Amino acid sequence: MKSFPLPIKAVVIDLDGTLLNTAPDLAHAAALMMAELGRPCPSLETISTYIGNGVSRLVKRVLTGEMDAEPDPALFAQAIASYQKHYGEHVSLHSRPFDGVVDGLEAFKAMGLHMACITNKAEQFTVPLLKDTGLSGYFDLILSGDTLPRRKPDPLPLLHACEVFGVAPAELLLIGDSLNDTQAARAAGCPVFCVPYGYNRGRPVTELDLDAVVPSLSEAALMVTKA
Repeated sequence: MKSFPLPIKAVVIDLDGTLLNTAPDLAHAAALMMAELGRPCPSLETISTYIGNGVSRLVKRVLTGEMDAEPDPALFAQAIASYQKHYGEHVSLHSRPFDGVVDGLEAFKAMGLHMACITNKAEQFTVPLLKDTGLSGYFDLILSGDTLPRRKPDPLPLLHACEVFGVAPAELLLIGDSLNDTQAARAAGCPVFCVPYGYNRGRPVTELDLDAVVPSLSEAALMVTKA
């Protein structure tokens, strides 16, 4: 059982569903893709449950209506090209920081903590999205889904951040919104908080193996101290 405030030296934060509400833009690109394919598009609510494993898996879920199904390879090839085009053109049209995000980032910065953003989103979307929403300057390190050979829920991105920052896993806090985040943190030996407002496949984060549920990043900042 962790005691609070939690002593840490670094904080790493997930992007989609934790820092930014990206679902409207992800769904917009899906709607444009499905219109090109002449198919009906799932609702924003449904697409929100599909987010978290990168664009390829999101597109497969939109095409099949299932979490782990594989669509026809030719159809998928056509769909992913369409999706990447549309999402690249509208990556930050409606995406905005959730309430408390900027205040939380400012608080972590004031503590002198190392800060990283670790996401499964491809770099071609991650970098412009963080820049357009004014968040990129807060992070000493940005790891996208294609930066390293493996991504969350694998512990590699977290262990890489530990190495870059020169901290032990127990000194690095991950703040996320989903099973991917908690599995990665536990595998790496890092503490983990989750926000309840994100994209955990439609499931409550209270079901996950975590150290705290935090209403916002600003609330999370009140639960840590610099080690």
